[in-house]
This record gives sequence, C-alpha cells and structure tokens, in this order.
Amino acid sequence: LLVMSVVALAIILLKIWQFSGVGIGRYQAARDALNQYQQGRLDDALATADTGRNPAAKALARAFRGRLRGLDEGTVREEVARAGQADLFALRGHLRTLELIAALAPLLGLFGTVLGMIEAFRQLESAGSQVNPAVLSGGIWQALLTTAAGLGVAMPVLAALTWLERRVDALAHEMNMLVTQVFTEDLSVDRGRMEMTHGRGQAALQPAE
Repeated sequence: LLVMSVVALAIILLKIWQFSGVGIGRYQAARDALNQYQQGRLDDALATADTGRNPAAKALARAFRGRLRGLDEGTVREEVARAGQADLFALRGHLRTLELIAALAPLLGLFGTVLGMIEAFRQLESAGSQVNPAVLSGGIWQALLTTAAGLGVAMPVLAALTWLERRVDALAHEMNMLVTQVFTEDLSVDRGRMEMTHGRGQAALQPAE
C-alpha cells in the first residue's frame, strides 16, 4: 500500500505538470483564432492559433493550414482528428494505472485484514482456555488497520483520477466544438430573415416618390 501511494502521488504530480505545460483549460487563444477565421482573416487566425500551446489551438492551426492549402474538407478533417486523438491519448497516459491503484488498494487492505483476523483467531485457538482479551483485541485492530490504509489510499486516488479524466474530456469537447465550426456555419441565427428584415427597413427609410 505504501508503494501504491508513492506511485499514485508521482503519477498525479506528473499529470498536473503535463496538463499545465500544454495549457489545458486555457482556450482563449483558440477562441480568438476562430473569431478571426469567421471574420475572414485566415492568416491572422493561423498566427493566433500558432501562439497557443493548448491542443485545441493546435487542432485549429492544422485546420487553418488545410484551408490555406485548398485541401479537400474530408482530408483536412481526417488529419485534424488523427492528430487530436494522438494528443488526447498522450494526455490520458498513466490514468489506467491510477484506476488500477484505486481498485486494488481497498482489496489489498481487505486481504491484509483477513490475514490478520486469521492470525488473531489462530492465537485464540492456541491459548485454549487462558485467553487474554488484550492480545486478541490488539490483533484485531492491527488487522483492521490495513483496510483503513487501503481506503485511505484509494479515495484520494479515485478523486484525482476523476478530476484528471474530467479535464481531458473537457478538452476533447472543446476541440471538437472549435474544429467543427471551421467547417460549418452557425445556424443559431437566421441570417436570411435578418437580411430580409434589414432590407425592408432600408426600403421603409427611402422617400416615397
């Protein structure tokens, strides 16, 4: 259990350092680049995306380069998806080890408790009629201590694992949302109706002949 706790702590610190290095959670550069692209400033959008360390900004930069080179949309999407999956796979590295530690630590603690209880009852049998309750209770609390230690290792590891996975999932969602907007049009606003309304307004302002 001590070895597990040391390994888990090392992995958690490594992942925090890795996430900080790639700027997970900092999407401003990617969003600024997308806004510039939607305004028709493709060169500026590419330059802004290249300044971001976040995988979302890198994915946008790949999409912008594909647009500048005039490549087929399907080819660009496939390459962006391939590179994005590679980045996400690297960020998910060692998370399975944390998951394994979180699952095994309580079981290992319970195993230690079972072995301790077996030893305590063996001593009880050996003592015969001259049983010392202090010896028996001492063996029992020592046996239960391993279960408590296992739970003490598993709970913070599970909490850290959930937090790290949530950060990666949020990044994957943000990447998908940003890259998709490079190839699609925002349909939340009815531009045709707005243009028709604007045209009617302009006509109403014209003086009657």
